[in-house]
Amino acid sequence: MSAPSRRPEIRRRRTRKEKVLKLQKRHAAATSDTEKSRLEAKLHRLSLRSPGYSLVKNG
Repeated sequence: MSAPSRRPEIRRRRTRKEKVLKLQKRHAAATSDTEKSRLEAKLHRLSLRSPGYSLVKNG
């Protein structure tokens, strides 16, 4: 596979990773239960496309 055809894939992965990290930081800093559950739902929707591990950190 040549480099130009991988460019969209690399960009998609990098953007997704940045989004997940941002949501995880917001979830860790959230104080109210409603905010935490809303962010957990978003992370859960993202994790459905990446089976095998959870994006929500327990603890």
